[in-house]
Amino acid sequence: MNIATQESPFTMVAKTCGCRDKRAVTYSFVDVYHNLCLDKREIILAQVEACERLLRTGTDEDKRTVQKEITELKIALGLMSQ
Repeated sequence: MNIATQESPFTMVAKTCGCRDKRAVTYSFVDVYHNLCLDKREIILAQVEACERLLRTGTDEDKRTVQKEITELKIALGLMSQ
């Protein structure tokens, strides 16, 4: 029997959702194996990384939403390190 585990190099995937006036970014874990052993800082860093990947492929409307999300996540990281 061959057992293969396939782990993604990414922890999270980000997607935009909502209507034109109210856009939001949602996240989902790629591998459920390691999501229980992540601390808050690692989760926020994974969210920033997922947003940066989404920023490269999104539309102009999505890019504004994602940029705002990245800014808010970096502020949260700054507050955590104080």
